[in-house]
Amino acid sequence: MDDLEQLAEQFEPHRGRLRAVAYRMLGSLSETDDAVQETWLRLSGTDAKSVENLGAWLTTVLARVCLNMLRSRSTRGEQPFGLHMPDPVVSSVEGTDPEQETLLADSIGLALLVVLDTLTPAQRLAFVLHDMFSVPFDEIATVIGASPASARQLASRARRLVEQESHVPDADPVRQREAVDAFFAASRNGDFAALVAVLDPDVVLRSDGGLARPAATTVLRGSSTVAGQAVTYQQLAPFVRPALVNGTAGAVVVPRKQAISVMAFTVRNGKIVAIDVLADPARLNQLSLAV
Repeated sequence: MDDLEQLAEQFEPHRGRLRAVAYRMLGSLSETDDAVQETWLRLSGTDAKSVENLGAWLTTVLARVCLNMLRSRSTRGEQPFGLHMPDPVVSSVEGTDPEQETLLADSIGLALLVVLDTLTPAQRLAFVLHDMFSVPFDEIATVIGASPASARQLASRARRLVEQESHVPDADPVRQREAVDAFFAASRNGDFAALVAVLDPDVVLRSDGGLARPAATTVLRGSSTVAGQAVTYQQLAPFVRPALVNGTAGAVVVPRKQAISVMAFTVRNGKIVAIDVLADPARLNQLSLAV
């Protein structure tokens, strides 16, 4: 076995954690894999024998790669309609595969990723590394080129924004599914009152239709508004297939063998508090949707 093969063996046990960090940093499955690959390339071009703590070294390098990608993304202005839905991880209701379970450890819901997208690149990095992966602030500071105190402040600001804008969902998958099933049953029957009953009064619906479907890009707030929208789409209810979206109850809408949307639900205290929809045909075609 040559040195590169030995190095690859040392790298492989870290791959799952690196993908989990990158997914939270980027919200894109393709960019996640790109960032992990770039981290491997940098390792393969380094004298690995001089690295004392490989896991910490890899996390630091990955964080720098992700930070550069986030900064490049913000300067390109890639969100012409003001809303971009992160890539969902979709699996059957029977459960996720081991690779997906590693990626989604600690319940990284789609709604939380939407909130993370509103943070500055430095805030997102500080929050993800410290609050989700317990990376010390002195290590975070070296990535962002600031003091540990500044890194702590960035994470604190990000934490406040996340707490203000996101909800901790019910942990019980049965309770989640009951609320989602009730939503689709009411939609299928055109029952406005039943829809309002299963929605939190302050529910928010976010939908990303991409460049191909700009009319499907919208943000709606309030149970009456969201229920009214759901009633108008009752003809699609027969084509709803239950799925797990980022590990929680969701659905894929599949008329004519082609998915037209992935829907993620955040359920809290038995009520739906957020619905996040990816309806961009180009991005849906890139996802694995075998449900």
